[in-house]
Amino acid sequence: MPPGTGDVQLSVSQNIPISGAVIVSTPQDVALMDAHKGAEMFRKVHVPVLGLVQNMSVFQCPKCKHKTHIFGADGARKLARALGLDVLGDVPLHLNIREASDTGQPIVFSQPESDEAKAYLRIAVEVVRRLPPHPE
Repeated sequence: MPPGTGDVQLSVSQNIPISGAVIVSTPQDVALMDAHKGAEMFRKVHVPVLGLVQNMSVFQCPKCKHKTHIFGADGARKLARALGLDVLGDVPLHLNIREASDTGQPIVFSQPESDEAKAYLRIAVEVVRRLPPHPE
């Protein structure tokens, strides 16, 4: 769903069966406030929150490999603790992700062995593991 907790999100969550929600946020305070609202909205409409993903968690310089937390460090982890949830994973801020997305070839397909693709795949495995069994 798109970000936020407005009428669209509320209507969809009340009228379409949803097995679980994953809250995705960057680590900065303003984004975390929206993520908190989203998690609370899902709880109010009895949609299980499977966990949080911290997007744009860290930038690693492609030349020197120095890591910088441009948007702050561990914001999603702090929010997850406050909400009693787990962090499902971190997605780095990386040029390869943007370039692959812009060409219509997600990083998990265009560069499946890259660290960036592996971050997405680890998150996907966690999401699937946490989903309730699908009724036959």
